[in-house]
Amino acid sequence: MRVLLVSTSYPRLADDWRGRFIADLAAALPGEGVSVRMWAPPGPLPAEVAAAATSEESDWLDRLATAGGIASRLRAGPLAALPSAIGLLRRLRQAYRRETFDVAHVNWLQNAIPLLGTRHPALVGVLGSDFGLLKLPGMAALLKSVLAGRRAMLAPNAPWMAPRLQTLFGEVAAVRTLPFGVAPEWFSVERRPQPQGAPWLAVTRVTRAKIGDLFEWGAGLFDARRPLVLLGPMQEDMTLPSWVDYRGATHPEALRNEWFPQAAGLISLSRHDEGRPQVMIEAMATGLPIIASDLPAHGDLVEETSGRLVTSREALASALDDLSNQATNASAGRAARDKAQREIGDWRQAATRFRAAYRDVLAS
Repeated sequence: MRVLLVSTSYPRLADDWRGRFIADLAAALPGEGVSVRMWAPPGPLPAEVAAAATSEESDWLDRLATAGGIASRLRAGPLAALPSAIGLLRRLRQAYRRETFDVAHVNWLQNAIPLLGTRHPALVGVLGSDFGLLKLPGMAALLKSVLAGRRAMLAPNAPWMAPRLQTLFGEVAAVRTLPFGVAPEWFSVERRPQPQGAPWLAVTRVTRAKIGDLFEWGAGLFDARRPLVLLGPMQEDMTLPSWVDYRGATHPEALRNEWFPQAAGLISLSRHDEGRPQVMIEAMATGLPIIASDLPAHGDLVEETSGRLVTSREALASALDDLSNQATNASAGRAARDKAQREIGDWRQAATRFRAAYRDVLAS
């Protein structure tokens, strides 16, 4: 079975943070009769995966990724994003017509639009940002036209997205939740936080939507005895409070070997269109408690036994106090790791789920 894997995000270097989950997925998929060609920005491909982008497409995708992708352009307004969107759709249309494959595995709904007019079977991965796309006038109808008349499956990576996708597209496509995995090394991390002064970590792209209420609610709750370390690329011009220890962009190896073992937990008060944040799953696999804003994407992962969902500064203060207790913190961390092992698993298990979905698409 020949699979064309499509993504507009991919790590340029081995220690790059961008698109790391796509690289892990690509490495896990080949096998059991499945071969993979990948259309994506340039970066070190797994030995079993062949590049599908032309040199011109690769260079163009590299420039787009370096500029922050389509999402970054959209923050400047629809008109600013239009040239990039047209360029992406045109190049993808050429690739879909040029390549020979049995199933297109397309990450992000917008990357499926150029399939219009073809009959290729398709599995379309749906992430949180895609739900923002569905708010645009006419977008759901356009995507329904894309999916109609072909063997198709929509694959959200979190179950909370499935009901709406079923309502919008159930007549023209199957809908199946297919969680991403995590590298098995995350489950092997041994936590060793200090009884006092262990940092809480916020690992995120630094934008207003991603930071959410963290700076407003966190004032007075974090200090030298309870530090907050912010890790991630600065993608908007934001003034950081003096009590935030900002360390810039990071990558999985640094999180796994340096930051997660010493941390008290992970915190995300994002207001962004989240799907199922990969860094949150990795933190859970490590055994970190989670404090998160009450979004559907967070509620799908965080339970009372493994962390806290918060809706106010008072709730955040209470959660921090509760999880500062060493026994409570350790118990929550164990519950988080158990949930990650039970419901998500590693990339080998995720690849098995995706290969079964490919076969079901072709058999439908």
